[in-house]
Amino acid sequence: MGKRQHQKDKMYITCAEYTHFYGGKKPDLPQSNFRRLPFDHCSLSLQPFEYPMCTPEGIVFDLLSIVPWIKKFGTNPISGEKLEAKSLIKLNFTKNSDGKYHCPVLYTVFTNNSHIVTNKVTGNVFSHEAVEQLNIKTKSFKDLLSDEPFTRQDLITLQDPTNLDKFNVSNFFHVKNNVKVLDPDEEKAKLLPDYHLKTTNMETRETLAELYKDYKGDKLLAATMKEPVDKKTDKLNAAHYSTGRVSASFTSTAMTPATMQVADAIADDTVRYQYVKKKGYVRIHTNKGDINLELHCDKIPKAGENFIGLCKKGYYDGTVFHRSIRNFMIQGGDPTGTGTGGESLWAKPFRDEFKPNLSHTGRGVLSMANSGPNTNKSQFFITFRSCPYLDRKHTVFGRVVGGFEALTAMENVESDPKTDKPKSELKLLTATVFVDPYEEADAQIAAEREKEIQKQEEEREETNAIKKKAKADEAPKTFKPGVGKYINPAATKRAAAAEDSGPSISGVVAKKSKTKAGFGDFSSW
Repeated sequence: MGKRQHQKDKMYITCAEYTHFYGGKKPDLPQSNFRRLPFDHCSLSLQPFEYPMCTPEGIVFDLLSIVPWIKKFGTNPISGEKLEAKSLIKLNFTKNSDGKYHCPVLYTVFTNNSHIVTNKVTGNVFSHEAVEQLNIKTKSFKDLLSDEPFTRQDLITLQDPTNLDKFNVSNFFHVKNNVKVLDPDEEKAKLLPDYHLKTTNMETRETLAELYKDYKGDKLLAATMKEPVDKKTDKLNAAHYSTGRVSASFTSTAMTPATMQVADAIADDTVRYQYVKKKGYVRIHTNKGDINLELHCDKIPKAGENFIGLCKKGYYDGTVFHRSIRNFMIQGGDPTGTGTGGESLWAKPFRDEFKPNLSHTGRGVLSMANSGPNTNKSQFFITFRSCPYLDRKHTVFGRVVGGFEALTAMENVESDPKTDKPKSELKLLTATVFVDPYEEADAQIAAEREKEIQKQEEEREETNAIKKKAKADEAPKTFKPGVGKYINPAATKRAAAAEDSGPSISGVVAKKSKTKAGFGDFSSW
């Protein structure tokens, strides 16, 4: 102890005491920049998924977002490592009556705190509790829905509430490096400066003209100098509704004032397809024989025109059937032979066309292959049997009407069970178009337009002739050349004779009676 034991005691708390004994200022810790992605969102688009796919690591993507990314970059957008499309696993989520994702065994609704796993073999999604209790503990590794066998390594964790690192948006490779796949509209907007500039009023154009004088050669300003071009309408493509410019210009100062209602123009395809009344007929020549196809061009015009146009262009010549599944279907139409390529006749996907009386019923149905709704391109498939579950998912646009022997020979070719690719090559050599109803429709439309133009010309000539005749009739009659040529001498003589025969009053001028104006007084009442 000693006399000096309290020598260092202070009447206040020192800095060291505050820091070490009283929980004072703590050292600066790195701030965690954690942004949570919900389990039902695509890791690339950051939007709720519609067609979920996952990688072997359990990262979930939407099919419509990840396929264009892999085509362009060939990498995993989360880690930046190499990724192939064939390694993706299709997920089969189950929804309850309220439209929420839930476990199909325990019926527990999935949340951001649920432990979710999937079976790599079947793609079915379950809660971890169901798999642990019914598969792992019982050592019965069969899928809880389809009863297909699998191994412990086939289980993939989609969400573990104790480890949420893969849901941190801040660590995503494409977010850090600001890498993205542009939409076709965005690419066009980059190439065309006036892509988003649809209408400009007079003041805007004058302002841009002044700027263009100062900044000559600027492409953006040059593009904005163009006035909007109206599409010409005639009897065939004139709509029953107007363009709406009168009302739009009345309420908006950004538009040039319009005072006349003009009929809007119907799309050219809509007009053309009204004249397509026949079926189309095509023969495809394969290395196993010829197959005759009847196309429902009168009911499914878009897909029919796409197939006939690609056949005429020779797009399918030399392509292979890259997928064949016995008792199901055979698929082709991809020039790359991988199942991921192909372009439509218009170089962009086109919409689905469904008809209640066209279904995948029977053998030899010709239908469009796609990667989701409204993504039809060049790939097609022919069924080996009825597939009614494909209705309203794939567009039926034709059927086989001849060459079933060749179709059977193609079905008998063995395929790889993993990739469904035929072991011996099945090739589409050439395609011959026998009946093209779209050419006939175009010729009919051209003839009707020519007839309409001739009719308008005749009406115009007739109107001009009537106007000329009316003008000739209205012209005054000339009686003699020179001055006074329009005066009728006979009428002048008659007027002079009438004046001579009348009584003459010399020096007396008849006075006009003055009429009293006003009401006067009331004495006459």
